[in-house]
Amino acid sequence: MKGEDLMYDVAIIGGGPAGLSAGIYAARANLKTVIIERGLHGGQMQNTLDIENYPGFDTIEGPSLSELMYNQALKVGVEWKYGDVSGVDLEGQPKTLQLGDGILEARSVIIASGAKPRPLGVPGEAEFTGRGLSYCATCDGALFKGADVIVVGGGDSAIKEALLLTRYAQSVTVVHRRDALRAAGILRDRAFANPKIKFVWDSVVERVEGNARVSGVVIRNVKDDSTQMLAASGVFIYVGVDPVTSFLQGSPILDEKGYILAGSDMATTIPGVFAAGDVRATSLRQIVTAASDGAAAGLHAYEYLETL
Repeated sequence: MKGEDLMYDVAIIGGGPAGLSAGIYAARANLKTVIIERGLHGGQMQNTLDIENYPGFDTIEGPSLSELMYNQALKVGVEWKYGDVSGVDLEGQPKTLQLGDGILEARSVIIASGAKPRPLGVPGEAEFTGRGLSYCATCDGALFKGADVIVVGGGDSAIKEALLLTRYAQSVTVVHRRDALRAAGILRDRAFANPKIKFVWDSVVERVEGNARVSGVVIRNVKDDSTQMLAASGVFIYVGVDPVTSFLQGSPILDEKGYILAGSDMATTIPGVFAAGDVRATSLRQIVTAASDGAAAGLHAYEYLETL
């Protein structure tokens, strides 16, 4: 893989909305651009059924928006490579990325590797993942037709997926550690108005129960410390996300939570290295902001390369 013919101007790690946007802007600037993605193009958009807040679309399915962005990137000349980046050397020139089948070299790197669902870290969680426990209602909701299911969390993702699950499940119980939802007002209103959704407040999951498959969860009230068993055939967890930055372990561009520190120009403290999207230390993580980050990263990568 190593060699002048495979020396890229820009290597983008991650093919979600940030990476795809970065690729479109970099390729339109006539830069030799490659996106390296270990999963499906579109990233977490692939796991979102209905997107209602992306400008230009009243509602669009996540896989459809993923396909549109992906095809646009290919049309303007972005190369696509499936692979998992296991290590990097980002100092100096060229930058090198370690993939399973060798080394890829580039004069600049945009890290748009995104984030992944955060586990609860409770007994039974790992054992029952894929056996009634899931982090993606869009992926697995149809498997729970007529069932009683539990959603853990109170943010936008949790409530969006709770609403989706009502299309299949008999009942959806939302377990939230606080006494009010953090989700956007329109989502809260829909959830409170849905007769299939009920709420258990001020509670956390202590363990997941079951035999061959999930049978329920034990929850603890954080105010009075009482516990109870909630029976369910499915458990869906939405308690946050963690950045995908294990390949950067020990890097000075990471904050204490593992997110990448980058300025408004998406530049890190390492010359020629940029970050975009959910992997970046930022207060807002939405598809539209990820795409904006990617555009800025692609343009500033071009400006950096012009200085070499």
